[in-house]
Amino acid sequence: MLIVGGNQSAAGYDIDNSLRFDQGSNDYLNRTPSAGNTKTWTWSGWVKRGKLASADGIFGARTGGGLPEVYQFISSDVLQFYNYTGSFQFNFSTNRLFRDTSAWYHIVFAYDSTQATSSNRFKLYVNGVQETSFSTATYPPLNYDSFMNSAVAHYIGAGSPADGNYFNGYLSEINFIDGQQLDPTSFGEFDSDSGVWKPIPYTGSYGTNGFFLEFQNSAALGTDSSGNGNNFTVNNLTSVDQSTDTSTNNFCTANPLSKSSSITTANGNLSITMPSSTFQSAMATFAVSTGKWYWEQKVSSLGIINAGITKSTQDGTTHASVDAGRSMYSSNGNIYNEGLASGDVSTGTTFTTNDIIGVALDIDGGSVSYYKNGSLIHTVTDAGITTAEGWVPAWGLYSATWDLNFGSPPFTISSGNSDANGYGNFEYAVPSGYYALCTKNLAEYG
Repeated sequence: MLIVGGNQSAAGYDIDNSLRFDQGSNDYLNRTPSAGNTKTWTWSGWVKRGKLASADGIFGARTGGGLPEVYQFISSDVLQFYNYTGSFQFNFSTNRLFRDTSAWYHIVFAYDSTQATSSNRFKLYVNGVQETSFSTATYPPLNYDSFMNSAVAHYIGAGSPADGNYFNGYLSEINFIDGQQLDPTSFGEFDSDSGVWKPIPYTGSYGTNGFFLEFQNSAALGTDSSGNGNNFTVNNLTSVDQSTDTSTNNFCTANPLSKSSSITTANGNLSITMPSSTFQSAMATFAVSTGKWYWEQKVSSLGIINAGITKSTQDGTTHASVDAGRSMYSSNGNIYNEGLASGDVSTGTTFTTNDIIGVALDIDGGSVSYYKNGSLIHTVTDAGITTAEGWVPAWGLYSATWDLNFGSPPFTISSGNSDANGYGNFEYAVPSGYYALCTKNLAEYG
């Protein structure tokens, strides 16, 4: 239910940025190139899913006549890719399911229709390993011209906007190689200590239509860094969608597998909404049992709303379960310590729309502190917080929305404060000795 971390490398090459896509906002990048090598190419990218059981287009191409070539996750949470021209010229669906929304996947699609053996014409790799188990596997005909790299509209963050299959989550380190069918060792390697697949910089040639999207320029998110100048047009994405959540420093988010069914998530699982007048709960992806951690959440819309912590053994899909081991600061000014040693506390300090609530969790010291717009409201010192259990950020909502900030928020930050290690982008100063919930900090303090 709760997964700490994801792919990360302790040292070496770092990916600084990703781009956060929201399915409901119709976010995507597009470009129409000149005709390149349509028989041989490679696409490589790092992917962190934000939504399950939906059609999430990673990238694709579409002719003017409406014929699609799409690479996407579908509602059964498998990876599907196909080319359709009245019939399927190629069509694949994995048996493997992709349901881990806390981890980054490295995905490589390698195409070469000139290969004599049909199974060599299209190869899929995930985290350095070739996928060979497919429920559907129709390989392209010999010398078949893919739509990719032809002079038609190309998309990233959508298989095809005409079909409405927009992506929800994070994409980073996207390389497209024109004219070569490469394996994943051009883009990553297994860490010698941990065995985790990690990125390395691509150092080969890109070919005429090749590009490298690293999302470093928040004012020009479609910039190609390959040197080819093959820039993409940005649609419905702004500087706030540039994220520091990457495969080399993975940040905590809300967990779509550990929330009440009525709660919806958006913005890479950093916005959580309970639309109806029923109190429901949600939990985060990271559980911690030691260390000192800080995060913020902004009230986007207000009914009744609270934020705090619960035990990792609780079931986030059930509000009563989250309540059984929680400490939470509520918009009515109360701190509820249910199922823990401390009794409830009435602070007299309410909060409302656009207020930012900070939570500082000191597991080793056994306390949790609550802040409103940078001012300390109350510290709970007898809530039964110990290192014997895991603790998880958690929320309650009643006709309300939280926008969450574990260090890479879905809303604009005016001041910009990081922790002592330089991680995170918070509205208010991080309390001394506390750190953002990200894998680089977890490796050191968690």
